[in-house]
Amino acid sequence: MTLTAPETRTGRAQAAAGRVTVLGIRHHGPGSARSVVAELDRLQPSAVLIEGPADAGPVLPLAAEPGLEPPVALLAYAPDAPRVSAFWPFAVFSPEWQALTWAARHRVPARFCDLPAAVMLAGADRGQPDQAGADGDLREDPLARLAAAAGYDDPERWWDDLVESRLDGQSPFAALTEAMAELRAATPGPPPDEHWQEQRREAHMRQAVRAALRETDGPVAVVCGAWHAPALAGKLPPAAGDAALLRGMRRRRVSLAWVPWTHSRLATASGYGAGITSPGWYHHLFTTPEQTVTRWLVKVAGVLRDHDLPVSSAHVIEAVRLAEALAALRGRPLPGLAEVSEATKAVLCEGDEVATLFVTRDLVVGEVLGQVPESAPVVPLEADLRAQARTFRLKISPREQSLVLDLRKDLDRSRSVLLHRLAALGVGWAVATADQVRGTGTFRETWTLCWKPELAVAIIDAALWGTTVSGAATARLIDTARSAGALSTVTAVVERALLADLADALGPALRALDEAAAADADITHLMAALPALVRAARYGDVRGTGSSELAAVADALAARICAGLPAAVTSLADDAAARMRDAVDRAHQALDLHAQHERGRAARDRWIAALTALADRRDLHGLLAGRMVRLLTDAGVLARAEAARRFGAQLSVGVPAAAKAAWAEGFLAGGGLLLVHDRDLLAILDGWVAGLDGPEFMDVLPLLRRTFGGYTPAERANIAGVVRHLDGGGPGPAGTGEPVDAARAAPVLATVAAILRAGRVDRG
Repeated sequence: MTLTAPETRTGRAQAAAGRVTVLGIRHHGPGSARSVVAELDRLQPSAVLIEGPADAGPVLPLAAEPGLEPPVALLAYAPDAPRVSAFWPFAVFSPEWQALTWAARHRVPARFCDLPAAVMLAGADRGQPDQAGADGDLREDPLARLAAAAGYDDPERWWDDLVESRLDGQSPFAALTEAMAELRAATPGPPPDEHWQEQRREAHMRQAVRAALRETDGPVAVVCGAWHAPALAGKLPPAAGDAALLRGMRRRRVSLAWVPWTHSRLATASGYGAGITSPGWYHHLFTTPEQTVTRWLVKVAGVLRDHDLPVSSAHVIEAVRLAEALAALRGRPLPGLAEVSEATKAVLCEGDEVATLFVTRDLVVGEVLGQVPESAPVVPLEADLRAQARTFRLKISPREQSLVLDLRKDLDRSRSVLLHRLAALGVGWAVATADQVRGTGTFRETWTLCWKPELAVAIIDAALWGTTVSGAATARLIDTARSAGALSTVTAVVERALLADLADALGPALRALDEAAAADADITHLMAALPALVRAARYGDVRGTGSSELAAVADALAARICAGLPAAVTSLADDAAARMRDAVDRAHQALDLHAQHERGRAARDRWIAALTALADRRDLHGLLAGRMVRLLTDAGVLARAEAARRFGAQLSVGVPAAAKAAWAEGFLAGGGLLLVHDRDLLAILDGWVAGLDGPEFMDVLPLLRRTFGGYTPAERANIAGVVRHLDGGGPGPAGTGEPVDAARAAPVLATVAAILRAGRVDRG
């Protein structure tokens, strides 16, 4: 009998379909991964297709390198706009990763078959990184239907029982494909844009299947999300339709590379669309097929002991029994995460929520950072960063670690320079503590280091500025200084250039600072720029780098501030006065720091003279007038008696209650020790508050609460103690009690003086 052409084509199509086995999986599922490996061992395919970007071929062979240790991610980015990027993460328990490494071990061709990254990123917005690999192929509603049909109210638990917790080795793929086919037929389609993209993805996968069938005569295995399995299984539709769907797709130039990933970034809580709730538990399930629950609870005990919580072997035994009993009551094949978590909380943690959180963080999620081999392609900037990190013994770790640096030591100073350069590039591996940012230029710096996978994108983005950390940071700072419109921004660049020891950036930044300062007539802008400039000069002294130019610029800036301040504080409304008060405080602190060096004393003297002249003006807003009197008192320019006299005058009859409260807030804000040690001043304040009538008291109460709320608890307690004894009844705190007996105190004072002399150290 002679076959007609259509019959021949049908026979070939059926034969080809018989050579294709579709393995529908859940991304990052240990049961799926185990089943994939078992099925590949049974099939012994001649080609393996895996869901992933089809243009990743050049970097796929690196999966066989010993140094590539999951969790890792395939990163695709646009070289002209690195923030336009996508990640495809893989853990050791990811079915795709197991398929990839199985193919490498058996020397079987493996390729990704999804839409190329060049297509996926073609329409991406320029801006925030786009985790295009984070798609949720297993949709919640369809799974909920299957789970409900099986008698489950939780689709995640149903999937866990059916696939992830199975250890019997039986293949679930045929049943899953059939179930997903029914669901696809009964589930309403996604929005048009999503539907169009999904159709194109599946069309591209089918085209990849057809190409593999042409290239080999053996079995072809396809590993893809279970939702896509029905579209790839069985007889494929005509290729012309798929070709038409794929015709005319937009593309853009992309680069691909492997980057380290972490378990926490696989977790759903991180925002990853295909994330899982318990990567640490899934890793344990995949790597520990025997005595899974017992060994897990032994690890739990270890975590709790690391946190100094008492856990005995008897606790572990009872927890295992409880987990197994719960699984039996619920008809589960094995205890799952729910059962072991309940047993952990009830037995090992004794109901303690905090202890349970330790287990969740350290074990259920279980932070792990993957590794990428030296042979993996990276941008030169990243290679330089990693080389310097090794040289300066800085460990790249996903766990937060505190680093305290002594800038007098060469190694610590080099570390500080590197971290400041990375900060200048926007690579946030290390963050200076708040105290460090507001510091006064000591020999100590404190940083918090934590490596996050998305820093790979930040490094690629920063690589546009240069191939080394030093060169790239210099180029970026110069560009920022020249393009910045705000004076404070340019000043911050100057400070950063000095901290990062970037001499080539400091010169252009100082020139930009001169130009910006000359063009800016706003005194508040000049005052905002002064603290960073003074800190930079101070840090220059600490680090042994030249800072005389910075000091000269700071002096010039201070002179302009003192000259322009009288006009800037005239006729201010309440909000403007509050902002000016804060600016005056910051400038005063900066000039105090500047005056610690002899060259800065003249600038501070001019500032004190300006404040003295302003404090006597009657047209000044009360908030500012009170603040300036307080600053002059703290500086020793005004005696306490004079400050008390001015305070009393401002609180006298005839001054509106709101004006009195504003002056008092300006004077009292920032610390309560003055009230503790100055009984006369506190008596004036107490008398004023006691004399307020009901409406006046209600008007000034918010201001007083804000002022006293800024004091420490100890300061408030001491002030209350003094107030209780203002009438002379009782000893009160120091300085308010009985007269001192000089004869009895003399031996004590002599002893204290001797101790102080013996312990005195010449600090240079």
